[in-house]
Amino acid sequence: MSAPRSSPAPIPTPASYKNAPTRSVSVRGVDFVYRQLGPHDGVPLILLNHLAAVLDNWDPRVIDGLAARRRVITFDNRGVGASGGSTPDTIEAMAHDAVLFIRALGLDQADLLGLSMGGFIAQVIAAEEPHLVRKIILAGTGPAGGTGIDKVTALTLRATLKGALTRHDPKQFLFFTDTESGRRAGRAFLERLKERTDNRDKAISLSSFRAQLKAIHRWGLQTSPDPSRIHHPALVANGESDRMVPSENTLDLAARMPRAELVPLYRDAGHGGIFQYHDEFVSQALAFLEP
Repeated sequence: MSAPRSSPAPIPTPASYKNAPTRSVSVRGVDFVYRQLGPHDGVPLILLNHLAAVLDNWDPRVIDGLAARRRVITFDNRGVGASGGSTPDTIEAMAHDAVLFIRALGLDQADLLGLSMGGFIAQVIAAEEPHLVRKIILAGTGPAGGTGIDKVTALTLRATLKGALTRHDPKQFLFFTDTESGRRAGRAFLERLKERTDNRDKAISLSSFRAQLKAIHRWGLQTSPDPSRIHHPALVANGESDRMVPSENTLDLAARMPRAELVPLYRDAGHGGIFQYHDEFVSQALAFLEP
């Protein structure tokens, strides 16, 4: 008499983002890569990334801190990093891809954390698929047509050129203030991004980078969706000196969204405020995400 078959052992939860395995899921014939860690129960938190970012651009202190109590899922959108397909040149198309990805994972509901361009995507998802979303965190982002968003392309290209000439990562100039503490925070953040040494993601391609810049420029010129249509609980955060998406957009979002909670703007911080103040942000985010 043969022994009864045992059920497969559950996949072990990685201890840190730096060793989380990269998986893939097929979305209408295109493979989207993703990583996940944290508890398997509860509403998962889907992270929506910023311009030019791939899986390895999330601060491991933010991911690990959130994953201590939440199931956290990061992914590369279509055509970005190791995901297949061609990158869309509208925020709306990126949002539609994100919805398909969430559903391909078998999820009926999710929380969203959108950073910068990811915050634009989160707003579209919440407006168009309200039942899919429970709560939203919007960081370093702004509404459609927000002040200065149509200038992101020029600002990014100047920072990229400056980075090439000075042999610095452009994120040092774009994400952090040009003060002693800002420069120190930027260097620490960039070092943390190097902690993962195995199975790193592919860098974004030039064609995908151009498509994202085009999408952001369009977002800066349009007027929909109107944040007042988004009735989900929302947490809105930023540094007080954001150059990429000027900080006044954060205040505007918080004022226009009916159920928004504004985190006091982080002192001497810019676009990467949630990375510079990662401990404070993680604590604030986890408290907000409680059922």
